[in-house]
Amino acid sequence: MTAGPGTRVHTKRSIIGWDVGGAHLKAARIERGQVVDMLQVPSRLWLGLGELSAALDAARARLGRADLHVATMTGELADGFENRREGVDAITTTLAASLAPLRLYGGRAGFLDPAAIAGHETDIASANWHATATLAARHLPAALLVDMGSTTTDLIPIADSQVAAAGYTDAERLACGELVYTGLTRSFVMSLAERAPFAGSWTTLACEHFATSADLYRILGELPEDADQMPTADRQEKTVPASIARLARMVGRDGADADPRDWQALAGWFAEAQLRRIADAASLVLSRARLPPAAPVLGAGIGRRVASRLASRLGRPYRDFGELPETSAAWAWLGHCAPCVAVALLADPGEGPGRAA
Repeated sequence: MTAGPGTRVHTKRSIIGWDVGGAHLKAARIERGQVVDMLQVPSRLWLGLGELSAALDAARARLGRADLHVATMTGELADGFENRREGVDAITTTLAASLAPLRLYGGRAGFLDPAAIAGHETDIASANWHATATLAARHLPAALLVDMGSTTTDLIPIADSQVAAAGYTDAERLACGELVYTGLTRSFVMSLAERAPFAGSWTTLACEHFATSADLYRILGELPEDADQMPTADRQEKTVPASIARLARMVGRDGADADPRDWQALAGWFAEAQLRRIADAASLVLSRARLPPAAPVLGAGIGRRVASRLASRLGRPYRDFGELPETSAAWAWLGHCAPCVAVALLADPGEGPGRAA
């Protein structure tokens, strides 16, 4: 078949894209350029590489075999590794033991064979944001990509159909506002503010890991189903009353000390504090990128509802990653798993530049 202008020809082979995080393993199976399955599995890399091996086994049991595996990662930052280079090498070795053929996404370096990653560890490390932004830039001439996951939020400008990020490494991106270490489920509440308004006064917070951002959004009724896959701070239930009990400890109280509406108001205040932090970083990024006023916020990750609120705060339209032509499908989790979807689509030989060998 001959392709007409603008038509992309997809091969019949299957591709599985993998995103190896420090807390979760995400994967998406692509066939003929379409998403046919995806999943997220807990993988607490700080406990050792056995966590990743077990997560890979669980994912492969569901996703099956594939003609090509492509992987990106952020898990090299796990404190079980002495440094990022060691983390990239160890994760690559673990992946290669289970997945074949395998290519690593090196962002600016393209796709790399596992045997050829020496000297490219900095390109591979935490490059999952680059895959999502590169795919988005194929469809949007200008946008602010906001990918809010469980732990971090990426803020990536797209201008003239190109990724216009000022930073590449985590250190560079933290410095320029393109990476904010706050997420929908795993952020410690004590990291969001030094004090909070409660019972008519400002209350200093307990500097303890009593509650997480998952508790906030659970109390507010805004936590996506299955988004919180990590144990709670106190190892107790994932219910609204249990989340209230954990939040109450942050202000030195018990859940019974106030009305549920008071705890909901406090959770809402912390959620607003988190949004303000992201909005401040977005303002810094936009002050440099100078995107057109009509350029949308493109939301991805489990925190897309927060990204939508950010769009309103910035006075910009909102679009969802799952609405892009190559990603639109009836998958509730598609936007949650943007990097693994993106890296698989970028590796499709029918998808143009950046193809995997």
